[in-house]
Amino acid sequence: MALEVTQILLNAQSPDGSVRKQAEESLKQFQEQNAAGFLLSLAHELANNDKPAESRRLAGLVLKNSLDAKDAARKAELAQAWTALNESVKGQIKSALMSTLSSNIIDARHTSSQVIAKVSAIELPQGQWPELIGILLANMSGTGAEHPAHLKQATLETLGYVCEEVSANVLAQDQVNAILTAVVQGMNIAETNNDIRLAATQALYNALGFAHSNFENSMERDYLMRVVCEATQCPDKRVRQAAFECLVSISSTYYEKLAPYMQDVFAITSKAVREDEEPVALQAIEFWSSICDEEIEIQEEYGSDFTGDSEVQYFKFVKQALPALVPLLLETLTKQEEDQDQEDAWNLAMAGGTCLGLVARAVGDDIVPLVVPYVQDNIAKPDWRCREAATYAFGSILEGPSVEQLTPLVNHALAFMLNAMKDENNQVKDTTAWTLGRIFEFLHGPNIEVPVITPNNLPQILAVLLEKISDSPNVAEKVCGALYLLAQGYEDSGSSSPLSPFLQSIIQALLVTTDREDAGDSRLRASAYETLNEIVRCSTEDTAPVIAQLLPVIMQKLNSTLDMQLNSSDDREKQNEVQALLCGVLQVIVQKLGSSEATKHVILQCADQMMAMFLRIFASRNATVHEEAMLAIGALAYVTGSDFSKYMQEFYQYLQMGLQNFEEYQVCSITVGVVGDICRALDEKILPYCDGIMAQLLQNLSSNQLHRSVKPPIFSCFGDIALAIGEQFARYLAMAMPMLQGAAQLSAQAVSQDEEMIEYYNQLRIGILEAYSGIFQGFKNKRPDLMAPYALHILQFLESIYVDTYRDEAVTKAAVGVLGDLADTLGPSASSLLKNSTFYKGFLDTCQQSDDQSLKETADWALATINRLLTT
Repeated sequence: MALEVTQILLNAQSPDGSVRKQAEESLKQFQEQNAAGFLLSLAHELANNDKPAESRRLAGLVLKNSLDAKDAARKAELAQAWTALNESVKGQIKSALMSTLSSNIIDARHTSSQVIAKVSAIELPQGQWPELIGILLANMSGTGAEHPAHLKQATLETLGYVCEEVSANVLAQDQVNAILTAVVQGMNIAETNNDIRLAATQALYNALGFAHSNFENSMERDYLMRVVCEATQCPDKRVRQAAFECLVSISSTYYEKLAPYMQDVFAITSKAVREDEEPVALQAIEFWSSICDEEIEIQEEYGSDFTGDSEVQYFKFVKQALPALVPLLLETLTKQEEDQDQEDAWNLAMAGGTCLGLVARAVGDDIVPLVVPYVQDNIAKPDWRCREAATYAFGSILEGPSVEQLTPLVNHALAFMLNAMKDENNQVKDTTAWTLGRIFEFLHGPNIEVPVITPNNLPQILAVLLEKISDSPNVAEKVCGALYLLAQGYEDSGSSSPLSPFLQSIIQALLVTTDREDAGDSRLRASAYETLNEIVRCSTEDTAPVIAQLLPVIMQKLNSTLDMQLNSSDDREKQNEVQALLCGVLQVIVQKLGSSEATKHVILQCADQMMAMFLRIFASRNATVHEEAMLAIGALAYVTGSDFSKYMQEFYQYLQMGLQNFEEYQVCSITVGVVGDICRALDEKILPYCDGIMAQLLQNLSSNQLHRSVKPPIFSCFGDIALAIGEQFARYLAMAMPMLQGAAQLSAQAVSQDEEMIEYYNQLRIGILEAYSGIFQGFKNKRPDLMAPYALHILQFLESIYVDTYRDEAVTKAAVGVLGDLADTLGPSASSLLKNSTFYKGFLDTCQQSDDQSLKETADWALATINRLLTT
């Protein structure tokens, strides 16, 4: 087989489908029969300079994919398989990879760099391959024919990839120092080979996360900053861009160290924005956007409490640079591209406007006097670029400055903006509609003391928007966005809204928009339906008849998609998209009309017909449509209550399919949520289906194939099922409790600084706590004794939550609830455990001091329940 690998790899890239398929099968068979030989053959293919470039490239790619995967469970499997390989085989593969770094073929070197990094990600954390960094550094320090420039370039690329793959704590500080020395040497102005300089600059970008102690040392920091700043002036555009990318990374990672360099950096970034090529100029703007992000975050975290004594330093770099930075950004706004699509375009004008918006958030009112004169000077100029730039500048500063500062400006500008919706230029109209949306988002709503949108100007606003919704797709999409935000501002209007008299016209215009021939261009169709959903959601009691009339219209639209003629994959895609969007509208209508006794009957009358359509959609087996149809069924179950039982026999198979859909895990997650909805609707009527549902949920929890985000809602679903079927849940206790205990133990032992993992463990705890709460309450009246054996473990779990500083408020609230449920359900049998447990007093005492009224009340109830138990 090894002899044929070259030909098989070439055949796997054949334009002939049957040849390609046969080659892929052969590779798969080779891998399954002889994993070590398979990987070794690929490594030798990649390393062999006599082999074709095409087979070498694919060999490297297959090798890389044999070591790494996006899915965490698959990634762990591959790492385990590599670790289990014979040491000699691994040594030969690594040797072949290292030798490939000196290949004359750039693709082979590049692929080898990536594969070496993937191996390092598995081995370095386990203390294996300790000589790797030393070998790579030796490549950099050697001279003569044995160490050509392309070897140094490939080595730097490899060092960069290794730094990208492994955690900062994996490398010793002396290794980090040696890497940085080699990288900085490659970046140095004395290096004449720009490929080496580029690879070094890109490697530094990946190594910056390792350089914390180096940035603490002022001499080392000065040297690093000097080399990066010098690289921004390199004759090679690629190096300049990479150097600015390093500056962007430094601005967020080492913000507190930047003060001595900001004057020079401002000069460098200004020159690049004004004079350099676009890819470089974009990164120079990105530096200032990144500084804004840092300073916005500091302000959000510390607010008005910020003092010089705070542990985080706040230098107000943006405020200091304001007089020069704002004019620089305003200059970029007239560098638009002709017919740019605002959604997809990322050019100097878009980057400049985005950065201007961040500056406004960072400095607030101070930006207004610097931007308003520019707007006034350009808004009416004959050149469309000036008009669009002025509008974009105005829209960009509407978030950040105070309402008091902006209201008079917006009042003055609103009539002009509405008139500008009739501009002859498409981009001016597009940006004007976007700016109107920003006005509605930030200066309209119940909390605005002096409203900008009044009964006097609302008719004109709507007349313009409903006329321009028929404009070109990009303008119409922005108009939909503006209507969405306009409706949202009236969300809490009580029984009647100023929008009520216009609701019928708005809905009609949106429905016409969804049927446009060009509605598939940009996101117009989706945007129109999303806006329709928001209009329904924010509607008030007085327009319930209008929403009731909309229901049969949407049902008819959905019904007509079921019998669409499908002549191509594009037709199928359009059908799926439209069905998903219509199911989304039905969900919102069901929730809206079903939430009031006065209109609930409208939904009940149509429930059979809706359910029949949803079941037909499930037969199509498209993931996106399934998500939306599932959510609509969840809403329908809530409204129909116990009557939903008549649909269960037919629906159950699709519920199971959703729970088994590991691949499209969002579908699985939503289905789990719908099981909860159905439990609440049916109560004990869900019992005939519980064996199947519980078996599948337990299987899901045991699987490594299922995305971890689905597991917390599954635990929560246990609680919903227990609440619905009460003491009948006893039959699942022996299987469910070990799962809950294992997950509780895992979350209690978890120590992580990673924000994503902290958030996940908090979600996991909420799921576990909701399960315990539901089980306690389900058993309370008839079988409280069943939970007594688990009480000690649950108290220990609650104590681990109490001492965890990373727990969030939702976890705290759920934990306090379970503490009360435990005492309330178990009664006297929990007395001795609670007497011996001291943590709950401190926990509940802290919660009673909380500003959160709901948490305070739960803590009061839990403490009263425990005290009553201990004093009887």
